[in-house]
Amino acid sequence: MKELQPLNQNVLLDLSNNKGEQKTAAGIIIPDTAKEKPQQAKVLAIGNVENPGISVGDTVLFKKYSGTEVEYEGNKYLILPYADLLAKIVETESI
Repeated sequence: MKELQPLNQNVLLDLSNNKGEQKTAAGIIIPDTAKEKPQQAKVLAIGNVENPGISVGDTVLFKKYSGTEVEYEGNKYLILPYADLLAKIVETESI
């Protein structure tokens, strides 16, 4: 089995959940080129990062124009530097 493993201080994020056809309220289909890039994704792998504040499976928020998008075996991924992560999205109890 082959898998992508990020090197150095990079993080591999899964963008495959962000694909699909989007429409406006009027039913106009928005092409991929006009869509805004996603800013959150699930962490699939972490490179050589000392004491990372995230772990595999976490959902994170990252800088808008960061990283390199790659397609591997039909899935879309984003490889970006650990420093370009902005926040970890966590579930909290409502008050």
